[in-house]
Amino acid sequence: MQKRVKENKMIFGLHSIIEAIDAGKEIEKIYLKRDFGGELVKRLFAKIKTHNIPCQKVPQEKLNAFTEKNHQGAVAFLSELSYQNINNILPMLYEQGKVPFIVALDGITDVRNFGAIARTCECAGVDAIVIPAYRSASATADAIKTSAGALYHIPICRAEDFPKAIEFLKDSGLNVVALSEKSKKLYTDENYTLPTALILGAEDTGISPEVLRLCHSHVQIPMKGQIQSLNVSVAAGIVVYEVVKSRI
Repeated sequence: MQKRVKENKMIFGLHSIIEAIDAGKEIEKIYLKRDFGGELVKRLFAKIKTHNIPCQKVPQEKLNAFTEKNHQGAVAFLSELSYQNINNILPMLYEQGKVPFIVALDGITDVRNFGAIARTCECAGVDAIVIPAYRSASATADAIKTSAGALYHIPICRAEDFPKAIEFLKDSGLNVVALSEKSKKLYTDENYTLPTALILGAEDTGISPEVLRLCHSHVQIPMKGQIQSLNVSVAAGIVVYEVVKSRI
């Protein structure tokens, strides 16, 4: 019975996996047989890169251990979580009389950073996390483990068009605040009693220029040491709890 349940979360074969990706299925990880080649594999790798899906080449024996079915050298595991739509969540928050607090992650691909941020956000009562559908960490088993299960308790919203999602937050009355090391405004000088969307970018590339232009304000955490940057999950914790403090 355990194997059957497990297999319900699997997709077998290159064609089926490609079709699942095209259909928007949430895939946690793909395993391919070593020395697998051909045009179909190239097509799959292009989609893996675009959608930032973890992939590992393994011996035939490992694939056989996953299932007794004919896997054709390729096995994909479906994600344990279902993503939500921020367009549906935000109106409900207003209807409940809440002052929304949303965190949006622009291009953060490290699953451990994603998991750590999700854990902080859940503890702090953040209403939802918005991530891009492409080139972003997703709710994999590693992310869920790092989050200490927090990813099961906070809505994660995937946006096909991330800038458009930020624009939606802005048009919905949220004060959109970007955390940027280039800003001269301290994060403590922002008014977080307003409905707020906090935007965080990847440590190497930061927030995209397109998203930065949509933000109402940019804030920074002051650096006093030789190292002029923080891990993004640490930076998230500092500002998220500044919001919490402002609302107590």
